[in-house]
Amino acid sequence: MGAVIANSTELRHSAMLGLGAYRPRRVVTNEEICEQIDSTDEWIQSRSGIKSRRFAGEDESVLAMSIESGRRALEAAGVSSQQIGTVIVATSTYPVQTPACSALVADALGTGGAGAIDVAAGCAGFCYALGLASDLVRAGSQDYVLVIGVERMSDSTEPTDRSVRFIFGDGAGAVVVGRGEETGIGPVVWGSDGAQGTAIRQEPNWVDFAENPAQQRPWIKMEGTSVFRWAAFEMGKIALQTLDRSGVTMEDLDAFIPHQANARITDVIARSIHLPETVAVSNDIAETGNTSAASIPLAMEEMLRTGKSKAGDTALLLAFGAGLAYAGQVVKMPPLAQA
Repeated sequence: MGAVIANSTELRHSAMLGLGAYRPRRVVTNEEICEQIDSTDEWIQSRSGIKSRRFAGEDESVLAMSIESGRRALEAAGVSSQQIGTVIVATSTYPVQTPACSALVADALGTGGAGAIDVAAGCAGFCYALGLASDLVRAGSQDYVLVIGVERMSDSTEPTDRSVRFIFGDGAGAVVVGRGEETGIGPVVWGSDGAQGTAIRQEPNWVDFAENPAQQRPWIKMEGTSVFRWAAFEMGKIALQTLDRSGVTMEDLDAFIPHQANARITDVIARSIHLPETVAVSNDIAETGNTSAASIPLAMEEMLRTGKSKAGDTALLLAFGAGLAYAGQVVKMPPLAQA
């Protein structure tokens, strides 16, 4: 017989122990966006709910924003960087493939060599990463995991493209995941619809651009109507599946925090699942725009900061976007880093 391999047989509770956010300094209004696209503030607000967004400056790189949001999450959790066993960064806009952003974040924060993973799942990236972190803690592989959602979407959208430029913004949000006295992160419900993958895409690809640099550089392109229909009418089903798998009823919820893609999509989903009026609904998109993988943690931060929600509240997270990938969890809201 071969050797017996030791492994933990105890499943533990996982929870978000602290949250930190980083919002770039520069506020970009709809009026400024409309200086380069054929649109108006009224049209943008009526179609998306967006009033403004943040664009990162030269010193606010994906790496820099990741480090700062991670530092704030550690502070909120009361956890030292040396206790972090794994860093997971969800992003689609880190500008190099190697080395991974997460490895540089782990080093900059002084973790002493934590495991490092970058996750690319579009706007669902943070919830994907949160699911991975929760399972690492529950299975006993790690005691603490730092999860970061971060994007510089302003680098990925062509400034004169009327269909996408007004939608996106930049920022970062992070949580520390660790053991909880009770379940603080429910099971993740995730999936994808690759048959519609081209609805949100980058074109051309970087290899084609390198071979023919005279053509336009790669930008994000989106079939807005197709994405709206898919998200508005399919994500309600995923929300209900998530509640069912978590054993939570609609009446148990204190907050609903969907990906900040479009205020109209949020309204359609809320109506489709018959969300009670007593449940607070995030609307961070109004001041932040769509920040892709950073959207969910930034929306959590806004709700905690403004008092719409508090630590310990039961919240439904629902993320969806490029892929077309989606993910949902029921969670207990974490403590927020002090400003």
